[in-house]
Amino acid sequence: MLTFGSLFSGIGGIDLGLERAGMQCVWQSEIEPYACRVLEKHWPAIPNLGDIREIDWSTVPRTDVVAGGYPCQPFSLIGRRRGEHDPRHLWPMFANCICVVRPRHAVLENVAGHLTLGFGDVQADLAAIGYDTEWDCIPAAAVGAPHHRDRVFIIATRRDLVDPDSDDGRTSVGTTETRRQRHSENGSQRESLVGRFSERSALAHRRSLHTYWSTQPDVGRVVDGISNRVDRLRGLGNAVVPQVAEHIGRIIMSMEET
Repeated sequence: MLTFGSLFSGIGGIDLGLERAGMQCVWQSEIEPYACRVLEKHWPAIPNLGDIREIDWSTVPRTDVVAGGYPCQPFSLIGRRRGEHDPRHLWPMFANCICVVRPRHAVLENVAGHLTLGFGDVQADLAAIGYDTEWDCIPAAAVGAPHHRDRVFIIATRRDLVDPDSDDGRTSVGTTETRRQRHSENGSQRESLVGRFSERSALAHRRSLHTYWSTQPDVGRVVDGISNRVDRLRGLGNAVVPQVAEHIGRIIMSMEET
């Protein structure tokens, strides 16, 4: 069974999806109080490592996969789009985790606006530390949800698993100029992650996912009269749709079988 560590865990959308795909969670990292309570309720045996900016990754258990959606505010079209100049720009901490933990795969998620701001640098950073990538912008509607919710997903795979003759990629993340040069040399691969399964298996999988939405009310996010309404709305707004994360997890599982 593949193991995974969860960064920026939120209320556990990615975690739930990867578990449904057959993986096992080893650790999580979250600081928002309400989200932490949700994680503690549903994953009581899984340690929450806390603030990613304060974690010593050399002391953290190694996992096959590291997954998370780093803060979207620096890149979102709804905002100032300050990119790496935004104090909430925490991608470098994510990259540092990958560099030290050296998972077989990393799963990254962010808003579609990231494609036009900062995405190239992220791809270049991954190339610099020895990871090849494929990515796609996947809407929640692709797995049967009654809304779009476009999100960029990246699957980064350690290069030595793809090419055993390559170096181990343990170089540190360099300057912006060096990152862009490496990105130009190594490139990135945009492949439809939605279509990675055979046509028949993909169709069967999507049909099964439709059953997950059978209890969703006709009016989105109807939670009037429910405790912690504001916190729940914030948690839902920040969360990754588990069905999409499950799809990504199944792709990684199929990669491991080949």
